[in-house]
Amino acid sequence: MKITVERFLSDNDSTVSRILIDGAHECFGLEDEFREEKVPGETRIPAGTYEVGVRTVGGFHPRYSKRFPDIHKGMLHILDVPNFTLILIHCGNTDEDTAGCLLVGTSVNITTGEMSIGGSRIAYRKFYPKVIQAALEGSLEIELIDSDR
Repeated sequence: MKITVERFLSDNDSTVSRILIDGAHECFGLEDEFREEKVPGETRIPAGTYEVGVRTVGGFHPRYSKRFPDIHKGMLHILDVPNFTLILIHCGNTDEDTAGCLLVGTSVNITTGEMSIGGSRIAYRKFYPKVIQAALEGSLEIELIDSDR
């Protein structure tokens, strides 16, 4: 199974994208901005294809177990990204809610300097069940494409 993140617009703080699952539009995404040199917690994931695993340790796991008790089996964790660690896919609305992770939402605001996504919990509740089993089986990958540059 494949998640595709098509980045289509970015500014000095944020990057917005379309997220597809096996080629079908699923939701929107938001990340930090592009940087040539990585700044911890302030740089988006480098373009490329990576495996997505499941993380069951750390602070997000117990919070999401309580927030989504009917679906949560662990955090979606993007693996083996050069110079990056602990990249998760989770809820949030602005670049303040991410430290290099990918956020999901049902709507997008593309106003420069105010980019954000909305309906994040709704999008996560729809997105997560579609991909978690593949992640648990080790058969989920994510491709990040820079169409904004």
